[in-house]
Amino acid sequence: MREVIVAKSAGFCFGVKRAVDTVYEQVYNSDKSTKVYTYGPIIHNEEVVNDLASKGVTIIEDEKALDKLAQNKADNIKYKIVIRSHGVGRNVYDKIKDAGFELIDATCPFVKKIHNIVDEESNKGKTIIITGDKKHPEVQGIIGWCNNEPVIIESVNNVSQYADKLHGEMVLVSQTTFNNRKFKELVEFFEKKDYNIRVYSTICNATGERQADAEKLASKVDTMIVIGGKNSSNTQKLYEISKKQCKNTYYIQTLVDLDLTVIESAKRVGITAGASTPNNIIKEVHDSMSELSFEELLKQSEENENKIRTGSVVEGKIIGVKPDEIIVDIQYKSDGIITRSEYSNTPNLDLTTVVNVGDPITVKVIKTNDGEGQVLLSYKRVAAEKSYEKLEEAFNNEEVVKGTVTEVREGGLSVSVDECKVFIPASLVSDTYEKNLDKFMGTEIEFVITEFNPRKRRVIGNRKKLVAAAKAEASKKLFESINVGDVVEGTVKNVTQFGAFVDLGGADGLLHISEMSWGRIDDPKSVVKVGEKVKTFIKEINGDKIALSLKFDDTNPWLNASEKYAIGTVVTGKIARMTAFGAFVELEQGVDALLHVSQISNEHVEKPEDVFKIGQEITAKVVDFKEADKKISLSIKALNNDSAEEEKEDAAEEVANNVETASDAE
Repeated sequence: MREVIVAKSAGFCFGVKRAVDTVYEQVYNSDKSTKVYTYGPIIHNEEVVNDLASKGVTIIEDEKALDKLAQNKADNIKYKIVIRSHGVGRNVYDKIKDAGFELIDATCPFVKKIHNIVDEESNKGKTIIITGDKKHPEVQGIIGWCNNEPVIIESVNNVSQYADKLHGEMVLVSQTTFNNRKFKELVEFFEKKDYNIRVYSTICNATGERQADAEKLASKVDTMIVIGGKNSSNTQKLYEISKKQCKNTYYIQTLVDLDLTVIESAKRVGITAGASTPNNIIKEVHDSMSELSFEELLKQSEENENKIRTGSVVEGKIIGVKPDEIIVDIQYKSDGIITRSEYSNTPNLDLTTVVNVGDPITVKVIKTNDGEGQVLLSYKRVAAEKSYEKLEEAFNNEEVVKGTVTEVREGGLSVSVDECKVFIPASLVSDTYEKNLDKFMGTEIEFVITEFNPRKRRVIGNRKKLVAAAKAEASKKLFESINVGDVVEGTVKNVTQFGAFVDLGGADGLLHISEMSWGRIDDPKSVVKVGEKVKTFIKEINGDKIALSLKFDDTNPWLNASEKYAIGTVVTGKIARMTAFGAFVELEQGVDALLHVSQISNEHVEKPEDVFKIGQEITAKVVDFKEADKKISLSIKALNNDSAEEEKEDAAEEVANNVETASDAE
């Protein structure tokens, strides 16, 4: 059996994940009047970049492209520019702000720290030394924060060419993904030369750990696989480190680049990946190699049908059946035995229910002697051979295949098709990321075969293609049938901080938090839950984006507000929130009124918090109502004054009554 080991630190680092998540968040939060850009590719991974491009994200390659965008910007478009984790120079920030674009800074905090160091230290007149690749975008960004000309050094070997610049007070920083060993060599060099230099250790901990893990793993395996984008600097360094420890080291971007023949003889295979490599790609590569253990079991081919030898296929007759084994006459000195596990992949199958004595059967010889003088046979492996032929035909004709999911792995699904095993990578299970693959266990699914290797018995299925096609057809029908204003029913698919995505049966609609209620909503999860059916209406259709709303016109609380909250009306409500100038009172959901601090009491009130608490119920008088602006002003002072005036009138009336009574008595 082959052992496949994945380095514990392989894959996305904190900074990259943060940057990628930031761009996706901007995409989902933007409307039709907004365009999202990234300054340079957000990540050195083509799959992620292409996915973002399909969602409308455009890359600004350099400052010239930024200047051109600024010159040609449209007045009716809002521009958002995301700074990737590598960071950029100060001048790029200035250009973005001067152009009136919204800047979203996704610079890695570790890189930002370097910017602050070189900015502060160079301001003091110190010479900045940066270890790293001068052409790397992170180094270019660091240079852009230096207030004097820095020195860029890649290794001890090229220090001498900068000898005339290495004097006075100096500061040493490093590209976060720089080789840790090379950095230490440079530090030792400067220390031995007794330079007046201050060293900042700015190599990212994750980078150092990833490099150390790769070096350690590569020294213990026969073959090492390094996964990452072709332009990824940190992945290139992982490859260099691994190559020194293991000569059989291979650099790939995705599963497609992996030639499995290079690991056929390897007993231990190591996998590491750069900081820009998504976990799903790592899992696909891991599982593709793990699949070989199954392929090796089926690799033996028949050599002579008439000889009983390991691997040969023979015809036999069933002479005995038990619930867990079948006895077969194969015209040999010993009878053959088929165990339950070698008849079918179905667990706990009662063999007496599927075969009978006297039935002919075609089997494959696994062992000529099982230790008790009997021949160990397999029926399911022959069935698998025949299934491979059917699958090859389906592959050539691009036919749809059905199979049952028999195993769920981290990297995908194993599907049985007539005892043949097909692997569907997680990225090809659906057209969207499936977090929980367990839901497919035991279900029958349809897919097409996108890879068939007859020599290795390697079969890769693709369900994503069918799902995408079905959704595209459903989406087409949906958009042909809906219009703005239509009331539609859908199922809540996902709830985020800014709203909920509702599956309308062909496309998802966004129910934004601001459209969930006429009143104020702090958490969308308090309104809807995943799996819940909701009835909404279509507020807007913009290309393939659908905006939904729960704010139906007939439920608008402002429809009859002019009657309910006319000036002079006494109302009761709850304190919803407070500011320095007053308190906002919720009269009903969707209708708030302002109680100005000057209208709280006849006595001076410094701030609302001195009198009220959030949620407290109060009674006040409406003193102003502006329907067009949806503004209502309240006053407790006016209500109290009215009460005082009424008390005076009642007292005066009582005095008058007493006078009349006295006169009558006389």
